[in-house]
Amino acid sequence: MANNPTMSPASADDNPLLFINQKPNVELQNQNRSCRFTGSSGRPINKELESEPINDYSSVISIDMLYSNGSSSNELPNYPLLLSFNNLSYSVKVGQKLLPSLPFFGSPDDVKKTKLLLDDISGVAREGEITAILGASGSSKTTLMDAIAGRISKQRLKGTVTLNGEVLGSKLLKIISAYVMQDDLLYSMLTIEETLMFSAEFRLPRSLSKEKKRKRVDALIDQLGLRSAAMTIIGDEQHRGVSGGERRRVSIGVDIIHDPILLFLDEPISGLDSTSAFNVVKVLKEIAKSGSIVIMSIHQPSHRILSLLDRLIFLSNGQAVCSEAPSNLSQFFGAFGHRIPENENQAEFALDLIRDLEDSPGGVSALVEFNKSQQYSKRDLDEPKCELKDAIKASIVKGKLVTTGTASNDDIGSDLTSLVQTHANPFWIEMMILSKRLMINSKRMPELFVVRFATVFAAAIITAGLYWQLDNSPKGTQGRIGFFGFGITLIFFQCSREIPVFLQERHIFIRETAYNAYRVSSYLLAHSLVPIPSMIILSLVFAATTFWAVGLAGGFSGFLFFFIIICISFWVGSSFIALISGLVSHVMVGFIIVACLLGYFLVFSGAYIPRDQMSSFWVLLHYTSLVKYPFQSILQNEYGDDSTKCFVRGVQFFEDTIFVHLPESVKIKLLKSMGHVLGKNITGSSCLATGGKILEHSGATDISKWKCFWLTVGFGVLFRVLFYFILLLGGKNKRM
Repeated sequence: MANNPTMSPASADDNPLLFINQKPNVELQNQNRSCRFTGSSGRPINKELESEPINDYSSVISIDMLYSNGSSSNELPNYPLLLSFNNLSYSVKVGQKLLPSLPFFGSPDDVKKTKLLLDDISGVAREGEITAILGASGSSKTTLMDAIAGRISKQRLKGTVTLNGEVLGSKLLKIISAYVMQDDLLYSMLTIEETLMFSAEFRLPRSLSKEKKRKRVDALIDQLGLRSAAMTIIGDEQHRGVSGGERRRVSIGVDIIHDPILLFLDEPISGLDSTSAFNVVKVLKEIAKSGSIVIMSIHQPSHRILSLLDRLIFLSNGQAVCSEAPSNLSQFFGAFGHRIPENENQAEFALDLIRDLEDSPGGVSALVEFNKSQQYSKRDLDEPKCELKDAIKASIVKGKLVTTGTASNDDIGSDLTSLVQTHANPFWIEMMILSKRLMINSKRMPELFVVRFATVFAAAIITAGLYWQLDNSPKGTQGRIGFFGFGITLIFFQCSREIPVFLQERHIFIRETAYNAYRVSSYLLAHSLVPIPSMIILSLVFAATTFWAVGLAGGFSGFLFFFIIICISFWVGSSFIALISGLVSHVMVGFIIVACLLGYFLVFSGAYIPRDQMSSFWVLLHYTSLVKYPFQSILQNEYGDDSTKCFVRGVQFFEDTIFVHLPESVKIKLLKSMGHVLGKNITGSSCLATGGKILEHSGATDISKWKCFWLTVGFGVLFRVLFYFILLLGGKNKRM
């Protein structure tokens, strides 16, 4: 396949996303409006598209859909898309507490102030151009980007954002746009090619074959200039990978795999050296030329980068102070009375002037009003040349917006979202792709599993040594109860690693689900099932190391049940930690909460204080303890299967009492006296307590061991369901 970084739409071989088997002899008309079809150079395109056999017509946008009234033209529309934002205003409430939140201070008094982040900002962005938002830190560059990209709640944002005169709905905006965040949110152990291929699997239609998706990835790698590093892992602090500039281009590539019409980038060149920054913007220029509207925020562009930009919007404290093309900056500021010296970076001059005006008594109000008057005089030039549905159809003809839509012309006219599916894949395909990505990323970091394996094995060895070969005596019984409670709690603590893992993936999840890469349910199930093999190995290590070393009863069947409980405890613990990680934003906060809750679970589990000794006030906490049910199930597994086995015989009755040091003969006499009072013959070899009595004394007879097992599973399912709703609500990716 020929390398063509501009992704020319002229050939289906050059653009693997365009599968049209008819000649582009098209003219779109809607009432009295029309779009003319020309190439990127402005000349009519007469070259026939090479046809290719199509077996699955669900992957085709039929050229007949693009006919309006049967007339013909050989030209493609020249910059038909126009994004307009008008009178955008956005404010937030900020509060300052006058008193600390302590009980004896009562309710703290809050002073609520309104901070205006966007103040009546208007502007346009055109197809084929890069629009850059400039300003000092705190000037609301990212806020304006979020407002245009639909990432601010409509209830809080005033003004309108339109594409070719039509207000953009959130559903359509998700389909036709992409948002590249400032941070490079990537899986560190995947190569560039794998990262882009997984993005293609998520975003491109299932009807496209694996080979065609790979062609798209190869074309995108060439377009981004990443061919030499395609097989290099992304890397992180511990693993050497790609450079910062390459990493940033991969982040862009992940979001443009489906060739969106609108591309938003939040400071894409921050932290890069001048050469890497220039290469990134050069790639963005090629993306814009291919038929996209590119909007980016930037601090201070160099002269070379400035030459690649088409439109600049300067902000100051949430107000637009200049909206001009770079070539018009000198004329704009000259008319304002501040001529730009020759051979000076015009953007730097503008930013310095804005800072000086901000410090002056009058502020930037005069410049804001001057900018509005200049924009008002050009308002006729910012009118859309054709309607939105025609412009989107034209973009599809040029190879933009990979789609599986097969809607008729009438359907498209009434609902533009019919052009594409909300999700490219069914639920089970998404889960398989997510699982594969998780397994590859984990497999390339074996040190994490090795450390966890070593930790579990070391804990098992130490625990087995502490509780070595417990006998069937009161001391042995107390030792077993302590071992069961400690072992289950230890397993839950082992699962706390989920907190930093999810917090690292949270932003990747938000970015991907915000634009319908996959469903939340697919992500949840993949993360629930993929760790199970490693949990089985860790459970087997712990159970095999401790079961016979401690001297537990039940033989192989007892060991099997013990292993199952340990394994399900790992899974439930992982579910619990996942839930906590979804509620916190900082690792240390998560660890503190987990430590407190696990301490409460252990105290109220019945391992140290039997249920019968708790007051009615604390019994509810006993039944909500996560440790209770696995603890009680293995306690019943140990003492409930053989009701004839004796655990307190004769003089063993006096162990752990103040009479433990009495001579044995005295103990026997005491037993006989007790038997006389009770009307029984009690000797030094009489059985005084069986397994059933141990369970009654421990308060572990209210629920059977298999019911405890299913209740433990139920806790895990409950935690996953709650985690699902947290992901669903927390993944909105919108400011309120």
